[in-house]
Amino acid sequence: MAQDQNRITELFTIQYPIIQAGMIWHSGWRLASAVSNCGGLGLIGAGSMYPDVLRENIQKCKQATNKPFGVNVPMLYPNLDEVIQIILEEGVKIVFTSAGNPKTYTETLQKEGLKVVHVVSSTKFAMKCEDAGVDAIVAEGFEAGGHNGRDETTTFCLIPNVKKHISKPLIAAGGIALGSQMKAAMILGADGVQIGSRFAATLEASAHDNWKKKITELQEGDTHLTLKELAPVRMVKNKFFNELEDIYNIGRNKESLIASLGRARAKKGMFEGDMEEGELEIGQVSALIDEILPVEKVFDHLLKEFEDTKMPKL
Repeated sequence: MAQDQNRITELFTIQYPIIQAGMIWHSGWRLASAVSNCGGLGLIGAGSMYPDVLRENIQKCKQATNKPFGVNVPMLYPNLDEVIQIILEEGVKIVFTSAGNPKTYTETLQKEGLKVVHVVSSTKFAMKCEDAGVDAIVAEGFEAGGHNGRDETTTFCLIPNVKKHISKPLIAAGGIALGSQMKAAMILGADGVQIGSRFAATLEASAHDNWKKKITELQEGDTHLTLKELAPVRMVKNKFFNELEDIYNIGRNKESLIASLGRARAKKGMFEGDMEEGELEIGQVSALIDEILPVEKVFDHLLKEFEDTKMPKL
């Protein structure tokens, strides 16, 4: 991939416009630092970390790389003020916020010299981000794993529409694991890409080996977007998923859904390795992932595929 600067590489002072998603139970300091050392932007996923664990991961990431890295902060979790204070105290320069109002922390962080990026799933919310003054916007299609949008807009539809309505740098997310997909997203108007599922199945990801192996076995149709009553999430169809479906079948009892989720299901699945009772969050693109690789190899493949993908003649 050509190393000419674009709006994303300039904004973050990185070599390639490739951002690793800040995935809960996957994105510790090892993954974030490895991605940054390869020329992308690594993100620590604060959503699955107690404040003291987040601080430890930031400190270890600073020791493991001298390249830029950031922290992803989902705003649907508690202790947000404490998390933001730790980010400021530890000198982090880049924050990605998601699942909340982009105005909440943008001005506060920017006053301290941080770059702020917000993740959205619709053009309407992308425009709200622009009004909030964020430095860049991630537009995430319905294909993505984990928490997702309610509108089920695919990346191929979302990116060109968002591009028409905003002027800020645009990062495409959802359904991107190959260099050819990265090129397609950039042809549609993205300045860079955010990749989750492909980095989940790496040696450096902090998830359980059982889960990484499971990712490589998934086929088309093995994930589903559910829990729209609470916060939409794409997950693997397993025993836990079937239990949720049973709750739906008896009347979509919101309280029962909350009770079922309240047993630390995501940790049980992705971090502790219970493939039946745990919540397993991954994107549709997992069907294209067939091996666990070190981050360096993922970058090698992405960059080679990007260069090898030529525009066909009409």
